[in-house]
Amino acid sequence: MASSSLSSKPFLGASPTDGLSGLGSMPSDLRTPSIQFLIRPRTLKKLQVQAAGSTFGTHFRVTTYGESHGGGVGCVIDGVPPRRPLSEADLQGDLDRRRPGQSRITTPRKETDTCKILSGVFEGVTTGTPIHVFVPNTDQRGHDYKEMSLAYRPSHADATYDMKYGVRAVQGGGRSSARETIGRVAAGAVAKKILKDFSGTEVLAYVSQVHKVVLPQDVVDHDTLTLDQIESNIVRCPDPEYADKMIDAIDKIRVKGDSIGGIVTCIVRNCPRGLGSPVFDKLEAEFAKAVLSLPATKGFEFGSGFAGTFLTGSEHNDEFFVDDHKSIRTRTNRSGGIQGGLSNGEIINMRIAFKPTATIGKKQHTVTRDKHEIDLIARGRHDPCVVPRAVPMVEAMVALVLVDQLMAHYAQCNLFPLNEDLQVPLSVPRLEEVTETASLPL
Repeated sequence: MASSSLSSKPFLGASPTDGLSGLGSMPSDLRTPSIQFLIRPRTLKKLQVQAAGSTFGTHFRVTTYGESHGGGVGCVIDGVPPRRPLSEADLQGDLDRRRPGQSRITTPRKETDTCKILSGVFEGVTTGTPIHVFVPNTDQRGHDYKEMSLAYRPSHADATYDMKYGVRAVQGGGRSSARETIGRVAAGAVAKKILKDFSGTEVLAYVSQVHKVVLPQDVVDHDTLTLDQIESNIVRCPDPEYADKMIDAIDKIRVKGDSIGGIVTCIVRNCPRGLGSPVFDKLEAEFAKAVLSLPATKGFEFGSGFAGTFLTGSEHNDEFFVDDHKSIRTRTNRSGGIQGGLSNGEIINMRIAFKPTATIGKKQHTVTRDKHEIDLIARGRHDPCVVPRAVPMVEAMVALVLVDQLMAHYAQCNLFPLNEDLQVPLSVPRLEEVTETASLPL
């Protein structure tokens, strides 16, 4: 703060008449004393910028780390409720679904992706402190990426990383590699376990399109879909007939050294009502950001999606009714389980488009880092189609959003007793909690 004192000295070193014509001839006893400000130099504060782009969530926060050919990858999960049973086996199942080398239609890189929990769990239960999950890299082949140190792979992140940072990890794409998603999947497994235990919420994703092979929407019954159906084949399509067609399409493109894309459909069953927030933090907006942060994503549809633009309002609206359990439901679900940015208790459904894998075995035209045009044949081991391995990644990001929103909703809307006429408790009651009158605690 500046300090001031009354003084007859000139204002900030100026002469008494500077800018005040005629005052110099006035008698000295009529002159008004000038005010002098003594300005103390301020100490400049250092500009602090938090690490950008590697942390997701507000209440349930996940930070991933690691690079494709570094020592390992993993995550730190903060905000996990205490006293919840958790082991490495709870995470390993989804990591196995994501890992490379699991079939002929995925990258041939051989990694077991065996996880290790290094903190946050004691004697089989969470402590409420940050959980650190680590997965080592064991099958690195850095020499496969020698050419990429000199030239940019078309449609990859090589050029943009150089444009932003002026330096990049060349081997395997470094941080832009899909290997980064190991941390997401591990954290997502924790989130799915919390959702299942708290409210019976299930998050299931499956492949609904590979290139030009499109699974009709009415083939899969979202009310009865199971994980076993999804995992019954290597492409993770729950319909055997279309699964065979998808596998054949990937095989044909794989032997040509090329790649294709596709779509992953994700559903959420038994989602608590009221999750999400109005305006900027709508639940579907949170889903969109989460899934579009995954590598190779290019599109997002929710509920009726773009097809809904062909309908009229009377055709598209979901009419309400009261079911046999006195619960308000919708007869149709073109809203996709969310209205006004808030979950309404119906099945949430969304579709995420993945582009063809950027790195292929065909010769392509590109430029070097020193701006010379060349032809490049990229080496390395890559998926001819990313969508089969993207299934657990999509589930993970959707689960992370739901747990984060569940915590926010519980803190705000369940802090005080509920409005019994309009609200129901968030959690599904356990058998021992159900009283003879079937009343639920508020």
